[in-house]
Amino acid sequence: MFATASVGGSDQPPPPDTFNFQDLIDEIKAKETSEARRAANRANAQHSTGPKTAEGKAKASMNAVKTGLTARTVVLPNEDIHAYYDHLDRHFADFSPATDGEKSLVQIIADTEWRLHRIAPLEAGIYAVGRRKLADQFAAEPDVFNREDLINAEIFLTYRKDFSNLALQERRLRNQRKADIAELQQLQHERIQKRHDYIEHARVTGNKCAFLKREFDPPALGFDFTFAEYMHFCQQNQEHYELTERDLDFDTVVAAYRAAQKEPKAA
Repeated sequence: MFATASVGGSDQPPPPDTFNFQDLIDEIKAKETSEARRAANRANAQHSTGPKTAEGKAKASMNAVKTGLTARTVVLPNEDIHAYYDHLDRHFADFSPATDGEKSLVQIIADTEWRLHRIAPLEAGIYAVGRRKLADQFAAEPDVFNREDLINAEIFLTYRKDFSNLALQERRLRNQRKADIAELQQLQHERIQKRHDYIEHARVTGNKCAFLKREFDPPALGFDFTFAEYMHFCQQNQEHYELTERDLDFDTVVAAYRAAQKEPKAA
């Protein structure tokens, strides 16, 4: 017991050999930054609630959101900044970070996934550009389906370097995301285990006090909770464990207890 839980061009486009998709790919390419930069940017984001005025929101949409992942724009001007905020909120809700280091990693993971979501539209964009430039190819082919296949193959051969770059960046982003999630889970495991050991130490200390017939005063002994809070958790956890054979989270139970104590009493 006491285990604590846890993404208008002109009518005459340039010929294929002058097409350069690299500018669009650059946004997902750069991803290296210092850990201090990441933490600083995430800390700044924690103190921001977003623009309030229509003018501020419009400016944010144009300037986009910057984070410590690349110190470059994460949300492009043509993307929905509110969708980005919702995307970020979902990640924080799913991963439940509790420390600055965990929050920084969740920010990075969310931004990496946002860029991953951009890969498929970029790939579709290459095909769209290719179809405009190669629309007149294979005009003599009588079978419309064969002609479509031939055009698609010609697009792939013409822009295979761009497709290869996209695939490379997708692999890099997926590997980065996997590594960051693993690092986050390790941090959370260590934090949870440390808290578990802390509560277990309190239980052992309480038992010693009872054996020695001494008062168990957690704050006086260096603990960050009161005797009433501790006893409330013990009671709630015992009842829960008897039903589920699983422990409640100490901090969640104590936070709810403290909130209830602050509520005004009914007359």
